[in-house]
Amino acid sequence: MNQAAGDVRITPGIRVRSALFFILYNLTGIVHSILCVLICPFLSFEKRYRFVNLWTRFAMWLLGVLNGVRINIEGYENIPDQPVVLMSNHQSSWETFYMQILVSPQAMVLKRELLWLPFFGWGLAMLNPIKIDRSKGRAALKAVLSQGDDRLKRGIPVVIYPEGTRQPPGTLGHFNHGGALLACRSKVPIIAVSHNSGDCWPARSGLRLPGEITLRFSPPIATESGDTKAVSAAVRDWIEANYPGQWKTPGSD
Repeated sequence: MNQAAGDVRITPGIRVRSALFFILYNLTGIVHSILCVLICPFLSFEKRYRFVNLWTRFAMWLLGVLNGVRINIEGYENIPDQPVVLMSNHQSSWETFYMQILVSPQAMVLKRELLWLPFFGWGLAMLNPIKIDRSKGRAALKAVLSQGDDRLKRGIPVVIYPEGTRQPPGTLGHFNHGGALLACRSKVPIIAVSHNSGDCWPARSGLRLPGEITLRFSPPIATESGDTKAVSAAVRDWIEANYPGQWKTPGSD
């Protein structure tokens, strides 16, 4: 059974282990980012991707060993051996890291400001993501469509978080239709992804809580109809129906 963040008693031990994770996570990230800048320009894209994500694998291993976070993967075999768009709910940084391990290489849609972060942004830039300026809605959509189609034609899966920003556990934000539009125009299927990462890695918090994160992948969702709104609604409905936790009702804590 999944253990929701609100059900975890925050003990001194959890706070100490969370602080230790924060220190080790950031120190190793800084060192590895510098190595990425020095080494990655001389590697192929596939090797560069694997090298950058050595730190990601370490961080996820550390999260399990130090903070007691267990990972459960369901439906991974549903991802076809062809270009695909993956659309996931968004609760924390965890899924952006772990998805890079499961789907590698990939092109993740992200806000360009992340690439400006010292050290960590440098590593992200090496992965050739689809960077957008969220303040420019129409231009951002054009970037997703043009850059996304380019990646898909090169056989690289595209990962999109259609809510655009992190949501509290048990809630689902408004879905942007960019991912569904990209898949429909490029004529590739969509894999919906539902998870409860915020239960163990709360957004905007330094706490890392023990428990289980379940990550579920849908069967391929067809896009041949070209009906962007219907496809987007189908993705949202699957994520909602397969959420590995309890949905919160409006006004609940």
